[in-house]
Amino acid sequence: MDEDQNGDLLEKNVIVCEDLVKIYKTKDIEVLALQGLDLKIERGEMMAIIGNSGSGKSTLLNMIGGLDRPSAGKLFVDGKDLFKLNEKELVEYKRSTVGFVWQNNARNLLPFLTALENVMTPMDFSRAERRKERAKELLSLTGLESKYKHKLAQLSGGEQQRVAIALALSNSPSVLLADEPTGSVDSKTTSQILDLFRSINRELKTTIIIVTHDRQLSKKVNRVVAIRDGKTSSEMIMKQSYLERLKNLGSLGGDIDAAASEQEEFAVLDRAGRIQVPREYLDKIGVGGNKVVLELKDGHITMSAPSEGQ
Repeated sequence: MDEDQNGDLLEKNVIVCEDLVKIYKTKDIEVLALQGLDLKIERGEMMAIIGNSGSGKSTLLNMIGGLDRPSAGKLFVDGKDLFKLNEKELVEYKRSTVGFVWQNNARNLLPFLTALENVMTPMDFSRAERRKERAKELLSLTGLESKYKHKLAQLSGGEQQRVAIALALSNSPSVLLADEPTGSVDSKTTSQILDLFRSINRELKTTIIIVTHDRQLSKKVNRVVAIRDGKTSSEMIMKQSYLERLKNLGSLGGDIDAAASEQEEFAVLDRAGRIQVPREYLDKIGVGGNKVVLELKDGHITMSAPSEGQ
């Protein structure tokens, strides 16, 4: 890729992963957590990353968040090459470029501080008056304007998560990373938090990436990337007609099953033209080994199980 192409790519996309690899080494074993993962996320996009436990989705989140270093490949976030950042630059990157919302509120918030004090804590502003003003703005954005002085014990689980979201936005990050943000709240609160994310995405133009194993949640965003065995395996894109309907309604509430029928799923090709075929698909066509028959006919590629003895 030449310099002009690379510049255009980074201008359009806030996150670019190319052939990203992560290897965890211990004394006796090596674990390949990411195996040449490719992913592009556009500026201002709100999307979800799904995958089973051990798929590599949390590893990817930690890479983007600067909490872990990649082993090989390319990783750019908001124009910054994460392979080239030194420790001082990485600290600044984590303060100003990315914000985190974790499932566990104890990881987000300090229980002995009020909601307002929690949001003020990481702010870069030197003047206390400006920090307080900004914290109030963010708490109002998340619907907690009447609870500035409440400590965590006085807030519900959903309200605590709203404080955590306000805190994550305190230094105006380009990217908001949410790791299972609705894992500890009920379905009603889940819908409210997702609507809040959409409001933030719309009003602040913040790119929001939700990492989850909850497929119900993932049906409520317009793009979902599935990771399997450390690589992107498929994408689900919400049909434009349904996306426009949601915008007109002003909410992502409604019939989840209907939303699912308005998503199209696409397999993802890697650079060598390979795709990951779900095991349940192979089982249905009777593939038991590691070989399949591919045929190109009338503009379509078909896959079938080999004949006995092949």
